[in-house]
Amino acid sequence: MARSGLEVQKAAVKALFLREIKTRFGKYRLGYLWAALEPMAHMLILLGIFGYIMHRTMPDISFPVFLINGIIPFFVFSNITNRSIGAIEANQGLFNYRPVRPIDTIIARAILEALIYAVVYVLLMSIIGLLGEEFKVTGLITIVMVWVLIVLLSCGIGLIFMVIGKTFPETEKFLPIVVKPLYFVSCIMFSLHSIPKDYWPYLLWNPIVHAVELCRASVVPGYSSEGVSINYLAGCTLVILFIGLALYRNREAAMLTS
Repeated sequence: MARSGLEVQKAAVKALFLREIKTRFGKYRLGYLWAALEPMAHMLILLGIFGYIMHRTMPDISFPVFLINGIIPFFVFSNITNRSIGAIEANQGLFNYRPVRPIDTIIARAILEALIYAVVYVLLMSIIGLLGEEFKVTGLITIVMVWVLIVLLSCGIGLIFMVIGKTFPETEKFLPIVVKPLYFVSCIMFSLHSIPKDYWPYLLWNPIVHAVELCRASVVPGYSSEGVSINYLAGCTLVILFIGLALYRNREAAMLTS
C-alpha cells in the first residue's frame, strides 16, 4: 500500500531526528545525557555569575526563575534559527533520496532543540524549587502556547535563513550575527517594566519580548504582563512562517540542484 505524503514526511523527519541527535551527542562519553547537560551547564554558570548581584537588585522576584524563563525561550529561538543555515550542507547526501526534503531537516532540528530545552526547563525549575526558590505555575497553557509559537517562529526564520544562505553563500557567516543583538533587547537580563514606558515601543516590536514576559507572568504570581500579548506573538509567527514557507516553496528545486 502506497504511503501518503504526510506519512513519508513523518518517516523522513524521524530518521533525520535520530541522525541529528546521534551526530551531535553520540560521540560523547555521557552519550545522549549530554544533550541536557550542555545547556544546563551554561544556565548554571550564568546563574552563578549574575545570581548574587541580581538578587540584590530584584528583591521581589527569584532571579533564577526570572532568568530561566527568559533565557531558555531565547536559546530555543537562537539555536533553531542558527542551525537552519547549514542544514542543507549537513544533510546534502540524503537529498538523493526523493522523500527527504530540505524542510524536513529544519523540522527535525526544531523538534530536537525544543525537546532538549523542554527537558532542561523542567529539570532546572524542579531543582530551584527544591532549593527553596519561590514560584507557582499559574499559566501552564500559556507556557505551552508560547513554546509552540516560539518554535514555529524559529522555523519560519530558519526557512528564510536557509533559503538566503543557500542562494547567497557569503551570507552564511553574517546571518547568525543578526540574531545575537536580540539577546540584549529581548528582556533576558531585565524586565520590560524596569524600562520607562516611553521606550516600550522600541522593544515591543520584538516578538521574543512578548514570549519571555508571558512565560515569566505564567510562573510568578503578581508579575505584570502589561504591554505584552500572545496575539501579537501569534500574529508575528504566522506572518514570518508564511514568508518562510513561500520563499522555500519558490526556491526548493533551485536549492537542491545548486
